[in-house]
Amino acid sequence: MRRALLALTFCALAIVAINLMSVFLDEDLENFAIVLLDKGGVSYPYSVQNLMWIFFFLGLAEIINRFIDARKERAQLSMGYLPEDEETLLVKENLPSIFKKTALIKDADNLFLPNMIKRIITVFQTTNSVENASAVLSSSLELRSHDLDLKYSILRYIMWVIPTFGFIGTVIGIALALAYAGEPDRAQDPLLLTHLTRKLAVAFNTTMVALVMSAILVLVMNVVEAFEERILNRCGQYCLDNLVNRLYRPERSDD
Repeated sequence: MRRALLALTFCALAIVAINLMSVFLDEDLENFAIVLLDKGGVSYPYSVQNLMWIFFFLGLAEIINRFIDARKERAQLSMGYLPEDEETLLVKENLPSIFKKTALIKDADNLFLPNMIKRIITVFQTTNSVENASAVLSSSLELRSHDLDLKYSILRYIMWVIPTFGFIGTVIGIALALAYAGEPDRAQDPLLLTHLTRKLAVAFNTTMVALVMSAILVLVMNVVEAFEERILNRCGQYCLDNLVNRLYRPERSDD
């Protein structure tokens, strides 16, 4: 729900940004309007640049969605699910209260840390094996890492499709420029080369704008993805230090 709402909101912001640029990039800044919006072009306002702006804002919405999820996961580290002192040991009798604490958290099923704690406790209660609990921790981290990678698939597609639109716009521009030069009445035009050069320059604007947009999205995405991965590592370290390494299985004394 939040993801769809963010996408719709940023689509609206893209349209507002396009209109603002169209208004404020007046005659003195006409070249910027041509580069950024293809203002005055054959298909304006339905230009390739305007389509790229919409996809650019959709990419920003997806990045913000990932950042919000990452902050929610980071907040779980300060909830105090597990003992953090240097002396406490955890035996099977202590674990139900910890399990109940994690289960009562709002939206617990969608949060990684509470789920991982519940899995480790369940395995230890069932098998009474610290080794199995450690194996569950490792497998949970691997699965979560793979899941995070999948959550960036749409964003990676957006970063691929924007340059693709840029190249398509360039091809269209070149085709229109060549069609202009091929018109019968253009053969005697002494300024043909000048007009053709200007049209070709405009044709390459889409590629330039697309590459800049893609570069910005790649930078911001890598920052947010690294942030999520650091939180994942901190969650794993938190469970290792305060749960797995504290699990204690009393040895049965022989009668």
